[in-house]
Amino acid sequence: MRIWGRRGRTAQKLIRAATPLSLLKEKRISNDLSKTLALLEPFKNDLQGIAVESTFNWYWLVDGLIEAGYPVFLVNTSAVKQYEGLKHTDDQYDAYWLAHLMQLGILPTGYIYPKEMRALRDLLRKRMQLVQCRTSYVISVQAQYWRSTSKRLRSQDIKQCPESLLADIEDQNLFLSLQSNLKVIELLNTQIETIENTILPQCKNLPHYKPLKTVFGIGDILSQTITLETGDIHRFHKVGNYTSYCRCVDSKKTSNGKRKGSGNKKSGNKYLAWAFMEAAHHAIRFYEPAKIFYQRKCSKRNSIVARKALAHKLARASYYVMRDHVPFKPEQLFS
Repeated sequence: MRIWGRRGRTAQKLIRAATPLSLLKEKRISNDLSKTLALLEPFKNDLQGIAVESTFNWYWLVDGLIEAGYPVFLVNTSAVKQYEGLKHTDDQYDAYWLAHLMQLGILPTGYIYPKEMRALRDLLRKRMQLVQCRTSYVISVQAQYWRSTSKRLRSQDIKQCPESLLADIEDQNLFLSLQSNLKVIELLNTQIETIENTILPQCKNLPHYKPLKTVFGIGDILSQTITLETGDIHRFHKVGNYTSYCRCVDSKKTSNGKRKGSGNKKSGNKYLAWAFMEAAHHAIRFYEPAKIFYQRKCSKRNSIVARKALAHKLARASYYVMRDHVPFKPEQLFS
């Protein structure tokens, strides 16, 4: 069975996982959970699973189906191999293909993040979006003030939005332009602080939050990000699976020792990739063993590859810290 949404409509096809596969029912209905459950009710005892294509709006559907007692599989669309040899394809063939993969037991699925923690994770992502937005306004103020007065401003001074910052500006148009940016920065500061004060008390009780802070380069925000984005650490069977999910490994295809191309470089979690790169950046600045490792890698490659190599080490260390519930031991990381 496959359920998908398009342009505010939900099309449903119920396919019996038997040999051969046969179509039991096909109907197009609106995005309404009650209608979906009513359509599925006659087949509830016979369904082996419901495959939901991983789209941006799957929360309500997956949560509703799970609460109703249906076995749900979130399809990893990027890992589904497309069927070949067909001249014409549409949703009907897609539904049959997913049912066929499920019947064979090779349907690629994704992780369904727990509902009770999903809103907290999305709130932390919203904070990141606001921080990035604030940074763009800070850069705008720096650039405009510099080219108009030949004086440079520190980003920390701009974030505080002092009234004395515009005391030397005589041109009213320039004054209004800078003032508008500062007002927006001040508003963003308030919202970011509110989100941080809301998230921190909820993350303090999470099992991985405090152990992750023992890893050098990881503070409050990065520990919250890694904890919430990782979810259940035991879903990663090996440390290599976790570092790959964090985009800390190279993406390439080789044959007989020769490079034959590259794979999907964006496969994985972009928020974890950002978190460990930020951790590597702080570690290089404040921890001598990490700085020495980084400089040694820079002598062989470039700075980006060197920082990524350090991020990979920190990701491996974080995996064992979360899995084994042990504090970080830097002497083992660079032994």
